[in-house]
Amino acid sequence: MTDILEAGIPGGFDAFADAANQEETTAGVDYVHIRVQQRNGKKSLTTVQGLKKSYDYKKVLKALKKEFCCNGTVVDDPELGQVIQLQGDQRKNVLQFLTQEGLVKKDLIKIHGF
Repeated sequence: MTDILEAGIPGGFDAFADAANQEETTAGVDYVHIRVQQRNGKKSLTTVQGLKKSYDYKKVLKALKKEFCCNGTVVDDPELGQVIQLQGDQRKNVLQFLTQEGLVKKDLIKIHGF
């Protein structure tokens, strides 16, 4: 992905670039990061990272999929742990869902993306 940014190709966007800068300033506080990644054309992917490990990710995913009428999956990343991926740009919906259900406080959620 960094090759695209260095080449200067339009549309080359790194959704995790701003997260690397914020990790130093947010030491000790566990934030939930909601990001959007552009796929091809109009298609996009929403990722939710940083939920508490005590939550059953499959149940949270099932509730999100049913609420937003979209598909999704739970991905095990070696660096980030478990990450929920949803089809489409669901950032505002996920923020609203997590706060309404009482899973995460609104001030502990960071939304990234374009």
